[in-house]
Amino acid sequence: MQQTSIYPDVTLITPTAQMSPSMHGGRAKCLQRLIRLDMPVPTTLALSFAAVQRCAKGQLPPVESLLEPFGEMPLLSVRPSSQDPDWGGPGAILNIGMNAVSHRHLTKRVGEAAATALYLRFVQSYAVHVARLDPEVFDFPNLTGIHALHAALDTFEAEAEEPFPQDVGVQLSEVLRSMARAWDGTSARLLREAKGAPVDAGLGLVVQAMALGVGDGESGSGVIQYVNATTGQPQVVGRYLSQSQGRDALNDKAGAIYLTSDQRGPALEDICPDVFAQLLAYGWTARSRLREEMQIEFTLEDGVLHILDAVRVQRSSRAQVQIAVDLASDGIIPREEAVMRVPSNALSEMLHRQVDPAAVRDVIVRGIAASPGAATGRIVLTAAEAQASAARGEACVLVRRETTPEDIRGMHAAQAVLTMRGGITSHAAVIGRGLGVPCVVGASDLTIDRKRGQIVAPGGRRFAVGETITIDGTTGTVLAGSPQMLEATLDASFQTLLSWADDFRDIGVRANADTPADAQTASNFAAEGIGLCRTEHMFFEGDRLGVMREMIFAETADDRRAVLDRLLPMQRNDFAELFAIMQGRPVCIRLFDMPLHEFLPYDKAGQRDLAEQLAMPLTAVTDRVQALSEYNPMLGMRGVRQGIAIPEIYEMQARAIFEAVADVAARGLVVQPEIMIPLISAMREVELIKVRVDSVARAVQSEMGVTFAFKLGVMVETPRAALRAQDIVKHASFLSFGTNDLTQMTYGLSRDDAGRFMSTYVQQGVYEEDPFHTLDLDGVGELLAIGAARGRAGRPDVVVSICGEHGGTRAAIGFCRAQGFNYVSCSPFRVPLARLSAAQLALEERLTGREGQASPALQH
Repeated sequence: MQQTSIYPDVTLITPTAQMSPSMHGGRAKCLQRLIRLDMPVPTTLALSFAAVQRCAKGQLPPVESLLEPFGEMPLLSVRPSSQDPDWGGPGAILNIGMNAVSHRHLTKRVGEAAATALYLRFVQSYAVHVARLDPEVFDFPNLTGIHALHAALDTFEAEAEEPFPQDVGVQLSEVLRSMARAWDGTSARLLREAKGAPVDAGLGLVVQAMALGVGDGESGSGVIQYVNATTGQPQVVGRYLSQSQGRDALNDKAGAIYLTSDQRGPALEDICPDVFAQLLAYGWTARSRLREEMQIEFTLEDGVLHILDAVRVQRSSRAQVQIAVDLASDGIIPREEAVMRVPSNALSEMLHRQVDPAAVRDVIVRGIAASPGAATGRIVLTAAEAQASAARGEACVLVRRETTPEDIRGMHAAQAVLTMRGGITSHAAVIGRGLGVPCVVGASDLTIDRKRGQIVAPGGRRFAVGETITIDGTTGTVLAGSPQMLEATLDASFQTLLSWADDFRDIGVRANADTPADAQTASNFAAEGIGLCRTEHMFFEGDRLGVMREMIFAETADDRRAVLDRLLPMQRNDFAELFAIMQGRPVCIRLFDMPLHEFLPYDKAGQRDLAEQLAMPLTAVTDRVQALSEYNPMLGMRGVRQGIAIPEIYEMQARAIFEAVADVAARGLVVQPEIMIPLISAMREVELIKVRVDSVARAVQSEMGVTFAFKLGVMVETPRAALRAQDIVKHASFLSFGTNDLTQMTYGLSRDDAGRFMSTYVQQGVYEEDPFHTLDLDGVGELLAIGAARGRAGRPDVVVSICGEHGGTRAAIGFCRAQGFNYVSCSPFRVPLARLSAAQLALEERLTGREGQASPALQH
């Protein structure tokens, strides 16, 4: 067996050498795989993480041992080999070994011009990256050839106060020491930690014999990949540059040529058809044996092909999905692995337009990324302006201090929403996600100057109504102008991947849908039903807001019923549409849950308009607004409390639901209605509402001559409801945890105001994450676990779920699986992400400890 250990932690890369990415880095391990596939890789040594750590301390391996495998007068390159290429590392150093002797030798072999170019390149690289000299003094724009080389050598001696080193051993030792220390530097460490690298992340180095890429015969360097990095479709992509080294072909766009035959100019396929055929064969071998789409770096030296390196193709989210599905469809990887390879955020990017990563970004302000995607439009400051803009066919961005239910129609009309206040579960964020509208909230550094019709950004920048801005809800940034966009892409591979995910997941995924449009989106994304329909949002559609305001000003129960009778057919039609769209899948309708004051205008102008509409004195309107105001409306007269105090609303809604059930069933469609009571804290509340709902159900069945079944359950969003779940389930067949309010009440935080200080709390470690963004598994999670356990103790067949905005997050899905929840419910546009995350969590359990099933460690 060939000796592979040159020195402790220094290994000659052979097919049988002991190597691993965790000890030598991804590049070293990948080069070994290429050698095992009989690719023409130049002789290569690998220094382990431990060896490089010693180099940083000045403890280098004996240079004679390092040089021995490369023969006499070697020319070498040194490249970094980290465990993850995204962590960065020092740049490669080429042509180590160039000196006066090798220059004379190479001049005879490849000509003076080529030899001089190699020597000059090395002197400049060594001076800047190893000796750390000023790069500007090594730029000689007026000199070429041997004159530039002499100038570089003289400059090095003057700047370094010593001659340029001629000994190959000294050159190599200094390169290794410099690259090792660069990895250990404070700036480099902070940079890679920001990219997710652990504090103790190691660096390996590979020392490789140079394939020159220069000479009399066809020589040069190039890069080739076999798929389009944007679409993931098969396509040979790359460039080749004669008389060049490394990745010069990608940098010299003017001199580089195409790889495949092209009418626009010469191509490698025409010049060297045999070499091109070899490259195609190596690409197929890498794909089938390494189980990945690879980019290959190659060099030609006098017509002979050398493979220097191979890396995993960088890819867009769309390509990520396409490649994973294609590899599985071709039998190269199992479907389970295809599902595991795609991060859920890749699906999010596919679902929405995004700012092109290559676009110039003029950032106005940063806020909280509340609803993903990006959109461009003209600034408007009111919902009415947004509707008028949409009517003119002009794209607009609705900018508000914070949104209220009155703004919903404007949010529908806008391309994007921006608010100064609010957090991840604020009104704007929740509605934005439901509508699939990009939204940034909590941009507290921004102010609105209404008198001048402007928004004022940090630094005093002003943007007037009508000026164009872009909202990037994926990153939480607001941009000036209209940068280049990438369109949403829901192709066949997207659908295929999710269908595979459904085969592996073991928890249900429903959608939160408040309107027929939301329900259709949920159905398109294969949601298993509606887990939360917030009926109060329906009251802001069309003319319903005016009717609701009439009801608020009604003096008696009979008067309220008379007004609500006008809303009943509207609600009935909404529910009938939801049932029809979901085609037999369960639809969980939450009864009215909103403080009544939110239906009333809060400004004087709006109150005057309302007084005119109702033919009432302005004082009567202002008095009612004042009477309905509360110190803390989110803990006041809302939810079940209104259902008990003002029963006419719930009676109307129950009748609308049951009449819609009868209507849809009469069309031959299957219906699974579920009615959810919000803000429960006591068993008696459920009991009172259940009596009224059951009474309405019996009345509708008698009046319409039909029979139907329905489920009645509760939304658990108060700590007391979780603690008393064993009693509550005596009258409820399901418990759906509303984690938005439950988090708010557990922490004693206002979800609309917490954004003001939350970043400080997270930065100082008070909270690990924003609890409105990531479910608090310790505190809120314990309440969920207690509530679920006590609910099952009181009713073993109770259905348990969560329907708060956490429901689409991976952490919450993992928690719900562990607790045996039946399903999660989330915004329609989060349904695909939830389906994929649920499958990946299930597969992680199945694949733990089973070799050969996880994604291959092609981390380089």
